[in-house]
Formats: sequence, C-alpha cells, structure tokens
Amino acid sequence: MKIGFIGAGSMGSLLVGAFVRAGAMQPDDIVVSSRTQTRLSALAEQYPGLHIAASNREAAIGADYLFLCVKPLDFRRVLDEIAPVLTPEQIVVSITSPVKISSLEELVPSKVAKIIPSVVNAVGSGASLVMWGTRLAEEDKRGLWELFASISRPICVPEEEVRVASDLSSCGPAFMAFLLEQFIDAAVLSAGMERETATALACEMMLGTARLMLELPCSPAELQARVSVPGGITAAALESLRKSTRGAFLQVLYTTHEKFAEDLDRVDSSLFPRERT
Repeated sequence: MKIGFIGAGSMGSLLVGAFVRAGAMQPDDIVVSSRTQTRLSALAEQYPGLHIAASNREAAIGADYLFLCVKPLDFRRVLDEIAPVLTPEQIVVSITSPVKISSLEELVPSKVAKIIPSVVNAVGSGASLVMWGTRLAEEDKRGLWELFASISRPICVPEEEVRVASDLSSCGPAFMAFLLEQFIDAAVLSAGMERETATALACEMMLGTARLMLELPCSPAELQARVSVPGGITAAALESLRKSTRGAFLQVLYTTHEKFAEDLDRVDSSLFPRERT
C-alpha cells in the first residue's frame, strides 16, 4: 500500500506521527511532499523508512490514500499539479474544512472524503469529523473509518455543520486551554500555589471530567449538580462564573462562522476563478 501526504505542516506531520504510533501505517508505506524541506527532513529522521517525494505529483501517483494537508488557498495550485495523474480508484482525503467535497469531485477524478482531525488525535484522543463524497463505496468508507478509529473517535457530520463541529472538536482544545490557563493563573495569583502544581491539578481535572461525562455517562448539567450543593462553595462560584461568561461562547461561534463564510468565498474564487470580461 502507498499512502501519500501532500503537506508536512502541523496537521500533516501530526497525522503521520499519530498513524505510525498507532500501528495503522508503516513508515515504508508513507510518501510525503512539501514545499518546506526542513519539515520533510524532520519527518524522515523521526520515522525511518518514510519516503520523501520530489514533487506533489510523485506523492500522488499510485497512492491508495492521498491526504491533502495544505492551506485552503493552495488547493488550486496543488490540484492543477496532481489531477492529471490521479485515477478513479484512488481515495483523496481533504483535511481542510472550507474546501467543499463537491468542488473536489469536480476537479479530480478520484473518490473523495473530507475528514477534519483535531490536535488531540496526536495522543489517540478526541474526535475526527467525517464527511463522505458521492463516489465512495461502502468498503472505502469502512477502510477510512477504521484508519481514523486508530487515532480518534470518528463521527459523521453533515458538511453544512462542519464549522460548528470544528468549533467543538478542532478549535475546542484551544478554547479550553485558554480557560484552563486563566484558572491556573488565578490559583497562582490568589493563593501563591506553584504553577507546576496548579497545572498538573488542572490538567488531571480536565482529563477526568471528560472521562466521567463520556464513561458514566453524564451530561455537563448533571455533573455540575453532582459537584455542587445548594448554598455551598461550588454553587456560589458557579453562579459567579455564569454571570461573567454568559453569552461568551455564542459570540465565539458568531466570530468563527463569520470568518468561515469569508473563507468559503475566497476558496471558491480560488478554485473556480471567474473569467475576466
């Protein structure tokens, strides 16, 4: 089997490493291309046997799976380069949310899927957002599902919901890390706790909270009720927290959706340039 990766940036490198560590891919099966030679060299050193392609076309030729891990506005350049060597039997996987499946299916002859990973997939955790193209057979879907199940929990989402789903699974780690950082800062400033100790406590708390809600299972509201007692310290603090954060995440989503709409327009224009009059 040949597995191609075009792009060795943060997410491309993350996926290569995650799949290899999970045993889902062997370095000998992987071919990577990138405009940044230092990233390719780092991957080859870290995963002996991994092949470096001289061009995107070389990475694409004969690849059973071809992962497109490039920026949205780079897609047209990459597709123009590789489309002539792609075949209907190959499976192209985009990890970029603003690039529509229908656009890819118009520009390449191959089978297409869009699967959005999360940074936490690096440790075999979190979700991956799965959207199927129209050309995939059930066997193709099973293969991709099993592949991503080795590093994440694959969840099918409608393509029209990819933005809000990405807010939760892909942007969410950054949002939660921001809140956790403030929590840690408060512990250090208010009580003089060592930052290392506060960070360890906070991270263990977050890990345990997620496991509790998934494995019991219980909802966020149920967990709040279990921890807080009416009139107690946690209940009083929760009321303060509600007042100070009310509407914050709604505003966050308004911001991401507005930016995403702009990105969709820019990507569509780059993929299908309007003819000049």
